[in-house]
Amino acid sequence: MNSERIKIIADRVIATAEGVSRDEALELMAAEDIDALCDSADRICKAFHGRKIDTCSIVNARSGLCGEDCKWCAQSSRHATGVETYNFLDEQTALDAAAANERHGIHRFSLVTSGRTVSERDLGKFCDIYRRLSGENALFLCASMGLLGEEELRMLKDAGVRRYHCNMETSERMWSRLCSTHTQEDKLHTIEAAKRAGLSICSGGIIGMGETAEDRIDFAFMLRQIGVDSVPMNILNPIKGTPLQDTPLIPEDEIVRCAAVWRFILPRQVIRFAGGRNRLSPANMRRILTGGANGVLMGDMLTTVGNKVEEDKAMFAELGLEIEN
Repeated sequence: MNSERIKIIADRVIATAEGVSRDEALELMAAEDIDALCDSADRICKAFHGRKIDTCSIVNARSGLCGEDCKWCAQSSRHATGVETYNFLDEQTALDAAAANERHGIHRFSLVTSGRTVSERDLGKFCDIYRRLSGENALFLCASMGLLGEEELRMLKDAGVRRYHCNMETSERMWSRLCSTHTQEDKLHTIEAAKRAGLSICSGGIIGMGETAEDRIDFAFMLRQIGVDSVPMNILNPIKGTPLQDTPLIPEDEIVRCAAVWRFILPRQVIRFAGGRNRLSPANMRRILTGGANGVLMGDMLTTVGNKVEEDKAMFAELGLEIEN
């Protein structure tokens, strides 16, 4: 596909607000001119989102102790990763983390728990924290607490949570190779329950787990069909002790290309560059933020160190991007 064809497709996406077809996405993923692809993805992004960058941060509210067998995850008790374990984050620590993020101007904040779900008792404790957060700061509050039902999700909403996060993780074809203790259908039930509870949806996944370019496209189409609002794009960080510890690192140009093509598929969604981005070169980090992505997960990740917040803010200013308030 040549640069003129890419531009024509981008013009149509902007005019109609409808993402490309699967065949077109496959063509775009194979385009030789990656700069033309990224430039057109950036035009689509700016048409629907302006120059705003949607920022968020997370805190690990329960670490390790997870009985699930997700092959990428450091927090599974089935993998010997040496990750720190605790059942419940101290309330003041969570409040301090939120306050620090608000001082940095970060827009969204989420408590994230390891494990399949949370107990009714622990959910009540987390709701108490969210009620305090709602009263003490102006952050947009999110939650990521596994496979919950509609009643539990309504409890979170009533406590001040506005968005629920539940990653679909990868394409349907890849799922059975990576996890056997729960299904994507289980996740979809939670996402649909969150919608019924009146929450917006954050759902993305991880690339670089051995999937093909076609899998990455099919995954984006899955998210489009589900109707998610925010799409975190994580890059596999092969963690020692997990079954994926020896997985070769995905080339940087494939990461750049994936973000751009996802923008053609998902013109209205926030495409949020999340875990694993600190291994990219500064040039490719900037190319992604001017090539389709309009969101960033800032600060440290769940079990790995992230990018420095002040460095991110300096990069946003350099690129002419404004943090969404």
